[in-house]
Amino acid sequence: MCWEQMVVIALIVIPLAELFVIIQVGGLIGAIPTILLLLTFSIAGAWLVKREGSAAWERFSKAIQAGRVPAKETADGAILLVAGALLITPGFLTDTFGILLLLPPVRAFVRTFATARFIRGSWVGMTVGGAASAGNAWQSRRGRTPDGDSQQPAPRQTY
Repeated sequence: MCWEQMVVIALIVIPLAELFVIIQVGGLIGAIPTILLLLTFSIAGAWLVKREGSAAWERFSKAIQAGRVPAKETADGAILLVAGALLITPGFLTDTFGILLLLPPVRAFVRTFATARFIRGSWVGMTVGGAASAGNAWQSRRGRTPDGDSQQPAPRQTY
């Protein structure tokens, strides 16, 4: 199953699951308390995302000032954007996942998982010269020709 199909299925299943949970909670505590609870989660979630986002921005700025690439900080910022979207979306399931993404250990796990998938090549990217030429360039940079034969690396040139 490709990721496009999974996204379509998620866009159908998640709202239905949210409605089911909201109806169940509404049946237990009533309609008005359920609506107030959803509003409280959304407001508190927005505040938490703002707080965590400010901290992530500060870490990002410090990394830039220190002269290092802010890869971890950028990934945290992207995860916080997803958390914010989940928390603002009405529903108990999305709020739960949004709050989980606000927790630093969960963010670290998601960041590590996403990085591992990206490095393994499970996510397809776009190259200007096409995948074949990118693979050939990678192989030749590693000292091999596209056929797999070994070759001596080219001497470095100074410009």
